Amino acid sequence: MSAEPGIADIVLAGGGVKGIGHVGALASLERAGFRFPRVAGTSAGSIVGALLAAGMSTGRMLEVMAKLDWSRFRDKSGRDRIPVLGPGLSLWLENGIYEGAYLMEWLGEQLEQLGVRTFADLRQRDDAGSALSGDQAYKLVVMASDITRGELVRLPWDYRDRYGLDPDAQLVVDAVRASMSIPVFFEPVRLERADGSASTLVDGGLLSNFPIDVFDRADGRTPRWPTFGLTLLPRLPAGNVQIFPWLGAFNRGLPHFLECVITTTVVGRDQGHLSKPWVAARTIAIETASAGVVDFDLGPTAQTALYDSGAAAADSFLAGWDWEAYLARFRS
Repeated sequence: MSAEPGIADIVLAGGGVKGIGHVGALASLERAGFRFPRVAGTSAGSIVGALLAAGMSTGRMLEVMAKLDWSRFRDKSGRDRIPVLGPGLSLWLENGIYEGAYLMEWLGEQLEQLGVRTFADLRQRDDAGSALSGDQAYKLVVMASDITRGELVRLPWDYRDRYGLDPDAQLVVDAVRASMSIPVFFEPVRLERADGSASTLVDGGLLSNFPIDVFDRADGRTPRWPTFGLTLLPRLPAGNVQIFPWLGAFNRGLPHFLECVITTTVVGRDQGHLSKPWVAARTIAIETASAGVVDFDLGPTAQTALYDSGAAAADSFLAGWDWEAYLARFRS
């Protein structure tokens, strides 16, 4: 059996600023002739994924990100500007230091230029053999962690069943903002259910930083095309300090313990996935040691290095990719 030429679903892992590497890898896949009917993402992957699902080319993404003032992602509220006490007050009262408002403003503007505002604008018809339900018929799905319910949620897929909300009416930027709400760093998102109760949503990476199986068929039929996964974070324990360098500076005591807890939470589940040969075989692992997850002061040279690293990783992957061999080994 042959896959449709140049078609693949894409799953984009979280990784903060390291997400620039996603753009380089996607550019390589585009040059190879691939198009992407469905995109899933967590955290930084949800940002790039939203732009991709909305129809932005990787060339345009590179232009937009080159002009982006990354430091503005650390946007403070009025109380944050109080000397010494500000960040602590924001953390104590709002459960996060930064507001995340600039991200919503910037991403919302980019999406509106592409004609996308709500998930209704990302609905798609797929009548030729899809295994997804009606509430899953979207070009984009992003992961968030509902810490009120203690579970992973896939937006817009879970809006109706979990919250009683019409998925078509929900703003794409709201879902992305929830997905990238790194605990403590960004304020969490409050999502009100139809019954008036509410849930607190944080970064999807808390429970699924690399949801590689999100589009896998569960009906026993052969997949029509592959799903490629793009990862940004290193394998543990050797790569701990690449995730949060400001914690990795300590090699003992409480900071080191917290580093191990946080990195295991973010990466541990994914390492279990990547140890499976059928996952590793469709995963593009991007080297991103040049940047930390929240390194928002990254200069142009480092940004270019991340982009180039993503492109090189995808080029190397495609040189050895064989869809027929993958099907015969893992899907027969």
